[in-house]
Amino acid sequence: MTKIAIWCRHDGDNIIGIGPKIPWHIPSDFRRFRKITEGCDLVVGEKTYESFPNRTLPNRNLHILTLTPNYEVSDKAHHFVYGDINQFKEFEADLYICGGATIYKLFMTSGEKLMPDVIVDSRYCGEIEQLDGPQINITPCIEIMTKTYRKISPDYEQENVYTSLWVKKGNFVEQSVLKKLVNIISINN
Repeated sequence: MTKIAIWCRHDGDNIIGIGPKIPWHIPSDFRRFRKITEGCDLVVGEKTYESFPNRTLPNRNLHILTLTPNYEVSDKAHHFVYGDINQFKEFEADLYICGGATIYKLFMTSGEKLMPDVIVDSRYCGEIEQLDGPQINITPCIEIMTKTYRKISPDYEQENVYTSLWVKKGNFVEQSVLKKLVNIISINN
């Protein structure tokens, strides 16, 4: 199993959201996310899950990490609820960690068996929308990334989003996973 964190953050302040919304709309970034995660297992937090249209993403298994007892999902055949991050230590399939900030931080700080093997780091370098709500950033995750991971690809730019791959230092990563990611991020969508 390979664990892959995938995020798009605002360059400079590491904001990934304001309140429940992403403060930019970049069609190529959404397409890239769809291509990377299609047919895969994704882990998300409750707030991120609820931000998806109709609380789903087609053609993906969603694993919702929440502290809400008896949390209800919209698709019991493809959406699964977990109350403890440690349940992912022995997860057998590749796992895409897709947010929000609390979920990223939990995986980045909960020990070697839970840390992502690969990070798809996308940095949006444009203006962000002025929205109501608290700014949500992943600065602690970026600090861990720059100390514990090494960048293995150039920055691929599209629509003012610069995407690169980072691998945990000293780890072997399944080459088919890296090849898939490089093929997707290096192509203009």
